[in-house]
This record gives sequence, C-alpha cells and structure tokens, in this order.
Amino acid sequence: QVRLEESGGGLVQVEGSLRLSCVVSGGIFSSYAMGWFRQAPGKEREFVAALSWTGGITYYADSLAGRFTISKDNAKNTVYLQMNKMKLEDTAVYYCAADPTPYELGFNSAPKTGKDYDYWGQGTQVTVSS
Repeated sequence: QVRLEESGGGLVQVEGSLRLSCVVSGGIFSSYAMGWFRQAPGKEREFVAALSWTGGITYYADSLAGRFTISKDNAKNTVYLQMNKMKLEDTAVYYCAADPTPYELGFNSAPKTGKDYDYWGQGTQVTVSS
C-alpha cells in the first residue's frame, strides 16, 4: 500500500519562506511523477507544481511567478516544495500526490490535473499572516 505523508506546514509571515516535505512509502518512489496541490477555504483544489519521475521536468502554476520550487530526493523517498516570498493567498491545505502512469507508459512528464494522480497524502496546513 502506497502511503504519502506531508510535513512542514505551519504559520509564516508574508514574504517569508517555508519548505514542505512529502515522504512516500510502500511503493517505488523513483518511478512516480509527483505533484503538489492546494485547497484554500471555500475554493476548489488547485494545481501548484509537478515533477516528472526522472526529476528532469518541472511544471508550475502560472500564478506562482517563480516563487515555488519542487524537487525530490530518491534516496529519502521524499518530494519537497520550497515556497518563498509567500503571500496571504498562499494560505491553504497543501497536498502531495503520486502518479505511476507516466513511468508505466514511458513518458517523462507529470500531470497537472488532480484526477490523474493515484495516491494522495492527508495534507498539511499552511497559513500566511500579515
């Protein structure tokens, strides 16, 4: 059984930084495309960032304007989301997700749609304050 566990959320001030981690267990982490999504109160879940299983291709939501960086460490079965210059609108529950399909199909890519991911974590709360 594949399990994802996020950590690193918390309270941060505007313009501050935070790094989220997501540890994957029970599967072959190196073969998963990984994604980060977030859901703010009263809003739909939205795409934040994604990373191909090779780690060589990244995708970001246009609204982030280069403030966030996704990366992974295969030795630690962990994907990270580094968030800089944070804004009030970054307040949300952040979820990581894993998708084995690109690897299985031979694609070096990652989906940006939540429904394409097979495995999800429980989420970690990030609150940005002024």
